[in-house]
Amino acid sequence: MNLITIFDLTRAELEGLVERGEKLKRKRKEGLKASNELEGKTLALIFEKPSTRTRVSFEVAMHELGGNVISLNWNELQLGRGERVRETARVLSSYVDAVMIRAYRHDTVEEFANYASIPVINGLTDLEHPCQTLADLMTIKGYKKNFAGVTVAWVGDGNNVCNSLIGGAAITGMNMRVASPDGYEPAKVVVERAKKMGGEVLITENAEEAALGADVLYTDVWVSMGDEKEREKRERVFKKYQLNEDLVRVAKEDAIIMHCMPVHIGEEITEGVLKSENSVIFEQAENRLHAQKALLLKLLEK
Repeated sequence: MNLITIFDLTRAELEGLVERGEKLKRKRKEGLKASNELEGKTLALIFEKPSTRTRVSFEVAMHELGGNVISLNWNELQLGRGERVRETARVLSSYVDAVMIRAYRHDTVEEFANYASIPVINGLTDLEHPCQTLADLMTIKGYKKNFAGVTVAWVGDGNNVCNSLIGGAAITGMNMRVASPDGYEPAKVVVERAKKMGGEVLITENAEEAALGADVLYTDVWVSMGDEKEREKRERVFKKYQLNEDLVRVAKEDAIIMHCMPVHIGEEITEGVLKSENSVIFEQAENRLHAQKALLLKLLEK
């Protein structure tokens, strides 16, 4: 089994991962010793893009589950000198038990998975970030108790994180609203697939329309990795899509504030909203560890 897109998971599988992540979180909070379910297993992490939360959470997850980790920069491998992805995938399949790969292009991860004979995890591509969505769903469940009837409002760039969250919302029965400027909407193929599954997805250019009565307010950086050349343009385009105090007042009083990080204060979110009592951003980041433990166990447990 691979996790290339959030749509690889059924509702039962997705909710099962969230539930197991919650149990692992409680266990760690209680100070119980790490288990050794993945003793003797090795996970390779390949990074074409920089990473903080993805790298550290996967490394700690494997160590606490008794496994081993090899972290590799793209340019440290022969991939950086022109070796094809397919050959690398076949070779690594004979060395390690699973690979997490963070790449610029989604088809790079798809090709890797097609030629690998071991589980492959998408650690982020230009299309999706399913590992982030696992932690997001775990966070939402923790505060809202269930998924049914929950409305998630995404404000800003309809990027890879947004795409995976749309899928996760459709699978779990949540309502999804996305407010993005013209030309920066989420991927049509993702929206169409979510709607075919019965997901309620609203795409609008009006941030207040998306946030009105929402249970969850979510944003991300205006300039993602790979978009740096467009910084000035994006800063102009996204000015109306800041998650600020005025927008928070439009949502439900107990709406939680989410952000996948890194955070650029004063751009996509204000300092006041980040530090407000409704903000769950740092717990959301912590949940990456627990959700990824659950995922690794599902893929590698004996």
